[in-house]
Amino acid sequence: MSEGERGRRLARLAALRESGVDPFPPRPGPRTPIAEVRDLYDGKDSEALEAEAPTAAVAGRVRAIRSFGKLAFLKLVESGIGIQVSIRRGEVPTDLFEFVEEIDVGDFLRVEGPVWRTQKGELTIALRSADLLSKSLRPLPEKWHGLTDVEARSRQRHLDLIANPRAREVAVLRSRVTTAIRSVLDERGFLEVETPVLQPIYGGAAARPFTTHHHTLDQTLYLRISDELYLKRLVIGGLDRVYEIGRVFRNEGISRKHNPEFSMLECYQSYTDYGGMMDLAQLLIQETAGRVLSDSRIGYQGHRIELSGDWPRISMRDAIRDAIAIDILAADDRESLRAAVRAKGLDPGDAPTWAVLVDGLFSEHVEPGLIQPTFITDYPRDLSPLAKGSPRDPRLVERFELFLGGFEIVNAFSELNDPEDQRRRFEDQRRAAAEGDAEAHPMDEDFLNALEYGMPPTGGLGMGIDRLTMTLADAPNLREVILFPHLRTERR
Repeated sequence: MSEGERGRRLARLAALRESGVDPFPPRPGPRTPIAEVRDLYDGKDSEALEAEAPTAAVAGRVRAIRSFGKLAFLKLVESGIGIQVSIRRGEVPTDLFEFVEEIDVGDFLRVEGPVWRTQKGELTIALRSADLLSKSLRPLPEKWHGLTDVEARSRQRHLDLIANPRAREVAVLRSRVTTAIRSVLDERGFLEVETPVLQPIYGGAAARPFTTHHHTLDQTLYLRISDELYLKRLVIGGLDRVYEIGRVFRNEGISRKHNPEFSMLECYQSYTDYGGMMDLAQLLIQETAGRVLSDSRIGYQGHRIELSGDWPRISMRDAIRDAIAIDILAADDRESLRAAVRAKGLDPGDAPTWAVLVDGLFSEHVEPGLIQPTFITDYPRDLSPLAKGSPRDPRLVERFELFLGGFEIVNAFSELNDPEDQRRRFEDQRRAAAEGDAEAHPMDEDFLNALEYGMPPTGGLGMGIDRLTMTLADAPNLREVILFPHLRTERR
């Protein structure tokens, strides 16, 4: 933006004030939303409008100005919906025409006048009165030139929303996703609750927390990495179906699939298991897509994904065996699995445990190919300290992750409800932390105490709202669907 253009607008602002016009009035005056005006008159031709002679008062941001001397056209936009406004010298007082001539693209304006159609059939309001609602001191980007990369758009989301219809569409879609999820759960008897964001002990996920301090209590607190342990307390207390949609915070890297602050759905249901959670996860996504997109097929980054029908359920063991012909349960310690990986000509890396090595093999060789919705089940026990053990194999737990578009959308368990087993798992995590694992779960005595009162068989799941929105919006990066993603400090 040239300083000359801003200076010109500042001069117009000063002139308005000197003439007694408030460039930022407190109230807009009576108006009808532009969308309603279009609904009323879009279906009427010139003759019908002439016979009816309707008038309308609307307000919005000026997005375009075309002047032909004695005739000018403005485009007003409100909530993404536009309408044309015309003004002709001689049909209005001279001072009104001159006032409109001083309007800039970006200003907010209220206009009132007859509704008509131009010779080209454009629905138009013939301006008879006008009020400036807000003066814009900076010009808007012209058709988004010079601001096309994702980071620039994320840093200036206000401009992105103004100039890029796609940004508005994604923002609206994301809101509709959370609304749909709430509706599906509410209709099935789930109760929406709120749990602490600031927690004295973090837990519920393998992640590094953000740390803060409460000065009055002289207490170290953590921004939650999950709300799992609090929601389970509610299940223990007799709230058999609960959920929360909220922000969680993980002190981790930034990528197309990761942001330190993101939105998560967590829900818990008594008297079911991870099989019931698979049914619920499938229902949630199918219903959400149906309500938001009205289609069971979505396009994601060049792939056609079908959401209808029952989704395959494949054990992690079978998925890895199918991908690289290695049986992780036949090689069930770190060294034997490393040897099996080398025998296939692959690099086993330096994973500290068998479970971590299994996870790495899956992430590298299986996950990217899981484009169609697929449940991966039965994870290594040591990767899942809050999940109930598998009755079929003590090395595994009843856990699944749902993959869609090549990345994880849902993580879920049959919840561990044996307090003694849970204590042993926490002790294992404490030893891992002492050995340098920054993402190990801390010991939570308050949760263990609650668990000793008894928790019924329970299934729980966590769903990344932002990742789900990525797939439904065909967005390549989380920054496209999070209105204000975390970015590096901009150097000036």
